[in-house]
Amino acid sequence: MSELLKGKVAVVTGGTRGIGNAIVRKFVEEGAKVVLCGSRQATAEKALEALKKDYPDAIVSAIWPALSDRASVTEAFVKVREEFGAIDILANNAGISHNNSFFDYKDEDFDKIIDINIRAVYVCTRAAAEIMKEQGRGVIINTSSVVSINGQAAGCGYPASKFAVNGLTISLARELGPLGIRVNAVAPGVTMTDMMAVLPDEMIQPIIAKIPLRRVGQPEDIANAFAFLASDMASYINGAVLPVTGGVVI
Repeated sequence: MSELLKGKVAVVTGGTRGIGNAIVRKFVEEGAKVVLCGSRQATAEKALEALKKDYPDAIVSAIWPALSDRASVTEAFVKVREEFGAIDILANNAGISHNNSFFDYKDEDFDKIIDINIRAVYVCTRAAAEIMKEQGRGVIINTSSVVSINGQAAGCGYPASKFAVNGLTISLARELGPLGIRVNAVAPGVTMTDMMAVLPDEMIQPIIAKIPLRRVGQPEDIANAFAFLASDMASYINGAVLPVTGGVVI
């Protein structure tokens, strides 16, 4: 383990699998005390068990608040501060997507995407920022997407939510910066998550052909960007939306 985040306390939403779990692991490897957030107690505890097995000396914990419920999140974050003494880093990574065409889109699916992908970011940021304001320091990093600029041909709710994440990121960077709180976002390109891994090779290869580096991203690629932005090496970076896309222009 290195020292990039030594002594820092980090909360990572959507931390049980995929990019979120890679962020959790990278933060642990960089010396942070990490609290992972899961959508359910069972999945959060399972991820925590695996984490403790792989990093027996790490200081880690798990919570499972309802991320779009302010009271639930506030209670959970206050308990984190009581247990660990601070919240230095918040990684807002939890998110969902639907790829239905516009005319097949269900209102309830659109509402759920907005609830998780943007309202939860607002709620978690508010709860963490209240604590960070008292501390006089903090870092908030949001997961955006390559589609937050160019959109996508189907599943309009997801890019719409990520456009909103960018707007929230840039606006809060200006508002919270004077309080010592930096706010940035990472915009992943095509990344090999569970959903991507089940696609047949004939679907993946055309995607790779459009990426200048000729490969899809790995969750660890995204986690590395989060670790950099969370660290003091990025102490003068605020209000950035960092593309991690292999060269795909966003």
